[in-house]
Amino acid sequence: MHIGIIGITKSGKTTVFNALIRSTSAQSTGQQMNVGVAKVVDPRLDKLTAIFRPKREVYAEVRYTDIPGAPEGLGKSEGIGGEYLNALQRADALLHVVRAFNDPSVPHINTTVDPYRDAAAMDMELAFSDLAIIERRFKRLETDMRGAKPQERERAKKETALLERLRDGLAADVPIRRQEVSGEEHKTISNYQFLTAKPLLIVFNIGEDQLPEAAKIEAEAQERLAKPKVLATAMCGKLEAELGQMTPEDEGEFRATMGAGESAAARVIRASYELVGLIPFFTVGEDECRAWTIPLDTPAVKAAGQIHSDIERGFIRAEVVGYDDFVRCGSLPEARRQGVLRLEGKTYPVRDGDIINFLFNV
Repeated sequence: MHIGIIGITKSGKTTVFNALIRSTSAQSTGQQMNVGVAKVVDPRLDKLTAIFRPKREVYAEVRYTDIPGAPEGLGKSEGIGGEYLNALQRADALLHVVRAFNDPSVPHINTTVDPYRDAAAMDMELAFSDLAIIERRFKRLETDMRGAKPQERERAKKETALLERLRDGLAADVPIRRQEVSGEEHKTISNYQFLTAKPLLIVFNIGEDQLPEAAKIEAEAQERLAKPKVLATAMCGKLEAELGQMTPEDEGEFRATMGAGESAAARVIRASYELVGLIPFFTVGEDECRAWTIPLDTPAVKAAGQIHSDIERGFIRAEVVGYDDFVRCGSLPEARRQGVLRLEGKTYPVRDGDIINFLFNV
């Protein structure tokens, strides 16, 4: 999964990026993009590793790209462009860091702190970018229709009508993710990678003094901002970045002492999975216990392809046991004896936490 991180200058965006990848290497250096990878820590994989004691444990990963903030402020440009637009278009989802903390030593570029204002301004910036893409496509379609054959002309007319509808929706402050788009229309526009069509996670970056109110801030943000394909959460980027530099043991002890609870980075990753519609499944053995990431309801044969194309090509069947059933049984032989280790075919929709052994022949 690839997540593009966006936000205005001095929102703490790069601090949140460092917290997510558990590093201090990235700096806010103006126009440079930062790229990093976060391990998706899953207690279920840890439990399986404790049972099988393999040579290695391999977590799933999320790749984050930290896009430089707009120095002139948001909502005042003609949209994101160039390499930044290309990076965001490649992302599966967007993570918008909005500043909710007060720090006189780090003045807000708009003087006052207002996360809801900044969230709305970013929506406008993303819409500007999509509108610019649409206008460029209009010009291309107009040129193409001049010498087009009747069938091609009809196809271009349908696309023009679709883009006009999307443009009108954007002009009315309705992002593409909330507009009515049929399956066939979605195929037509998928190559454009519109930014307002992507799932969006809004992260309120709070200060340490706001930690006692974190749950309240998050609940209000969810109530005001959450919509289909949009979620909101809160985290203290500065604290989480500092905790990310500790050993897991020291971090756990500190969190217990401070009542800091679960890692905010883990919550953000989990929310990202929910937004994009991804789930993990596991493969286990003496050599390796590994988590693999796939879209919800992926058929078993396609899940096999995540491991290797040869396994997908030579797929015979899958031996599957649910995580809870396996833990209750304690071993694969016992799961087989109790009848919860079952054989599934190519079309079986893989479920969250399934433990799978693929049988194949190439």
